[in-house]
Amino acid sequence: MPQEDTPLLGTLSASTSQLNLANHFLIAMPSMNDPIFGGTVVYICEHNEKGVLGVVINKPTDMTMDVLFDRIDLKVAEGLRAGVEDEPIMFGGPVQDDRGFVLHSPSGRYSSSLSVTDDVAFTTSIDVLEAVANGTGPRRMLVSIGYAGWSPGQLEEEIARNGWLTVNADARVLFDLPIEERYNAAIKLLGIDPLMLASEAGHA
Repeated sequence: MPQEDTPLLGTLSASTSQLNLANHFLIAMPSMNDPIFGGTVVYICEHNEKGVLGVVINKPTDMTMDVLFDRIDLKVAEGLRAGVEDEPIMFGGPVQDDRGFVLHSPSGRYSSSLSVTDDVAFTTSIDVLEAVANGTGPRRMLVSIGYAGWSPGQLEEEIARNGWLTVNADARVLFDLPIEERYNAAIKLLGIDPLMLASEAGHA
């Protein structure tokens, strides 16, 4: 997890398009058969003239936090291991899938961090995990391997083709709900019954 900045990271800037989906969930339509994004919810961290950067929040890998800490040679402080070691690492997306990325509640100052809202920050530097290991890290977090990225205009086209639903994000869904509940919970933010949506997609 190198400490250099990700090219897309920076201060949030105004989008040249009329659509700015930062701090939104992208919800894959039930009809989406894409092997990478089918059935996913993506949290959008940044949307500007360079494109879109997001993290899949409901697709766990078989890696857990203790494995990640071992791989990057971080020792977890006594008394903390039971609280963090079993947390799964998400498949955040297919871009830079050899690197770690952290969505978390704002806490401390990290060297490569983007503040999305008052409730959510996105950090690409290892210092946030060092803080977690010594007990001073953020209270809520989601760690992913890789992220999801779209070039300018690409996501807008996918939305126009009914590939995705969009809704304002809820930090509770992002951090607090069990992984298997996040997809339906995101759909319910739209005021839609997930079963009705699946039925409609089946008759499309």
